[in-house]
Amino acid sequence: MELPEAVNKTLDAFVSEAKIVFGDRLISVVLYGSAAEGRLRKTSDVNVVLVARSYTPDDAAALTSILTFAAAAIDLQVMFLLESELATASQLFAVKFSDISRRRRVLYGSDPFSALAISKEALVARLRQVLLNHLLRLRYVFALRNENAEQLTQILADSISPLRASASALLELRGVAFEGPKQALETVAAEIRVDGFRKSLSIISEAREGETFALEEIKSALSDVLELASRMKELIKFLAL
Repeated sequence: MELPEAVNKTLDAFVSEAKIVFGDRLISVVLYGSAAEGRLRKTSDVNVVLVARSYTPDDAAALTSILTFAAAAIDLQVMFLLESELATASQLFAVKFSDISRRRRVLYGSDPFSALAISKEALVARLRQVLLNHLLRLRYVFALRNENAEQLTQILADSISPLRASASALLELRGVAFEGPKQALETVAAEIRVDGFRKSLSIISEAREGETFALEEIKSALSDVLELASRMKELIKFLAL
């Protein structure tokens, strides 16, 4: 599936500006996530990692104009990463970088992720951290926004990405093949509960497309997300290092 024309044009403009600003210090610009798969939703942001040999405050100032425009136009989110930081970042943020390695498209330069090796130990450790952090955040915002259907719907829509990335990492650690993050989460969910949380996962998908639901439906779906994340965290205990 191709990206919308507005997204392609904005990405081209950003890459062109980055090439001017960084010159020969620019190693690569890599699109990752749903945009790299051509599966953007209405609520999706567009994620890019820019790898450079160095980065200065002057670089930041020179990119402010294009970044402000791109953030407003396509919700562009840019990770500025030094070449020297790549190996360390891939271990400290193993779940995210594992996902980038699976779903990426090089927009400019070489592919810094082609030979990236993430240790199993780092991936397990980060998976535990991601799921626990997700649970802690959801518990708080669920309590804080408990009577606001609109805000809970946004929280619900935002909750799926870390769960899909975590499910992908979990299956990867087990050596189980999967087509993509959505299918990975469905596989893990079906293992955890007989109904596979199908109703709640469907509500989340529709919420990401802008659909609205009654407050009680949203609360029920969020309760399922809390259970799913908690049970996924328990599955990590059975991973052999």
